[in-house]
Amino acid sequence: MTIRKFLLATVMCSLTLSTLQAQTSGSFSGYLFAYFEGRGENQEALRFAISDDAINWHALNSNKPIIASDSISESGGIRDPHILRGEQGEYLIVATDMHTRDPKQGWKENPGVVLLRSTDLIHWTHARVNLAKKFSRHFADAYWVWAPQTIYDRKVKKYMIYFTLKRRNSDALVTYYAYANRDFTAFESEPKVLFRAKYGCIDNDIVEGPDGTWHMFYKGNTKDAEGKEIKNGIQQATAKRLRGPWKEDFQYIDAYANVKTGVEGSSVFKLNGQEKWVLMYDLYSSGRYEFQTSTDLNHFTEQPQSFTKDFFPRHGSVISLTEAEMQRVQEQWGYVATYHFESHGNPIIRHIYTADPAAMVENDTLWLFTGHDMEGRQKGYVMRDWQLFSTTDMTHWTQHPCPLTVFDFKWTTSKQAYAGHVAKRNDKYYFYVSTNGSGIGVAVSDKITGPYKDAIGKPLLTRQDCFDSKHGWCCIDSDIHRIAISTEHPFEEAPWLHKYQGRYYLTYASGWPEKIAYAIADNVMGPYKTQGVISEIAGNSNTTHPAIVQYKGQWLFFSHNGGLPEGGSFSRSVVCEPLYNNADGSIRNIPPTTKGICGLFNK
Repeated sequence: MTIRKFLLATVMCSLTLSTLQAQTSGSFSGYLFAYFEGRGENQEALRFAISDDAINWHALNSNKPIIASDSISESGGIRDPHILRGEQGEYLIVATDMHTRDPKQGWKENPGVVLLRSTDLIHWTHARVNLAKKFSRHFADAYWVWAPQTIYDRKVKKYMIYFTLKRRNSDALVTYYAYANRDFTAFESEPKVLFRAKYGCIDNDIVEGPDGTWHMFYKGNTKDAEGKEIKNGIQQATAKRLRGPWKEDFQYIDAYANVKTGVEGSSVFKLNGQEKWVLMYDLYSSGRYEFQTSTDLNHFTEQPQSFTKDFFPRHGSVISLTEAEMQRVQEQWGYVATYHFESHGNPIIRHIYTADPAAMVENDTLWLFTGHDMEGRQKGYVMRDWQLFSTTDMTHWTQHPCPLTVFDFKWTTSKQAYAGHVAKRNDKYYFYVSTNGSGIGVAVSDKITGPYKDAIGKPLLTRQDCFDSKHGWCCIDSDIHRIAISTEHPFEEAPWLHKYQGRYYLTYASGWPEKIAYAIADNVMGPYKTQGVISEIAGNSNTTHPAIVQYKGQWLFFSHNGGLPEGGSFSRSVVCEPLYNNADGSIRNIPPTTKGICGLFNK
């Protein structure tokens, strides 16, 4: 079964990009992407994704690690995985032995690399090399050993592993190399200097050009006379021999060298059946992964393009796959367009962080749209997409392919995927979202599952369109009609409106840290009379956000808190509690519980 057949019924996140056709050769029909995702729980781990065309990528194993990092690394995590197809049909991976979330290690001393070898892409043996311990005579002061990669040296018929080294009392970033032993379990000898860039470099990637010239791509920089960095981005050096000498050209290849956008993790791979190479890189500060192409590795297209993907990779690498290999990895880890899970309490979603719930009921299905905090223990709001879940019994849930990302709105500058809400009209679904300071956008789809596309190509509302334009965040859940709210329970953000027994109930986040208060009106336009607080401060999150719907005769109250083990104010999770009204229509207090609605629909 080919991936083309496998993905026929799949709806993927849609990112606008130019068409890049990758014709397949007789040997290869697809691609494998090895990557890690970030600093959250289990994110510093090896993940795989596949593609038919090198543009549209789909995570394997539901984007979960294919190998547990603590089983292969000394630190408990791996970063910057580089995969190589070996000369004898084997597959080789090297990665940084690094666990930034370890309070004892973090971004401090990371002197090791992880070596992995496989004959089938499924089963992997591993080894670790700690330079500070193994080669203590000259490398006891090794502070960083970062972004290792492997290349086959045909002249000596050995695999060369090269990496960036920083010593403890030096700012110099120097590229070293060593040859791996026959079993790919250790270095044959003490590493030597391969390349010493004028201003230092990281994330080196070496590829041979069509004329036999070796090209080394890396994140370099330019410094002024006083040694202060004034520019950085992707540069290259060239050499006639693999071991050099290497000549820097000091030119920047990526499209972002002249703007304040962080770029690193460059990696080059050749398209199947074409004399064309892809230079991809990690825009780590904005959550994007983009590429430029070349036919000679000297001149690259100026306009960057984006991948379509259902994951958020950090520094990774790509190899080509045969049809049999594509089938093998799918059979092992299966790309599944949807992810099924069960909920037995609060938070109702535990495998990713979710916030800002918006619930919608159609027939016997409850649809839950959420924001997506990217990882645990975040220090600020990092949100790049919106997620969609559905259930027919509040226990068995389905996570659907990502319906919308902030990058689908080309006009936004904030790159923040804040609170959203979906409404149906004339058989179309309209997705209203906040991009923080950039404004409110609207996307449209013929199906509730999407994909959603920018409906008007510009903000529906900007900060200047809103009543209180002095606040940079005023276009979060922005109001169209001004509603007076009592100062007794002041309005903060996150309004939600529902109708009960002919009256309109406006719930909203009140105060700071936020509680949930509500007001009632006989007319949707008001006036609204404040009633009081129905949900107190969560304690583990400064924000909360209500959503109220009736499902199968039961009113449900959704909100978010920081209830997961690594959760907090910026790593939130959606919870759900039953909601009940008193005889006079007032809403009973809703205390937070871990049980939530567990068992409510099984009676």
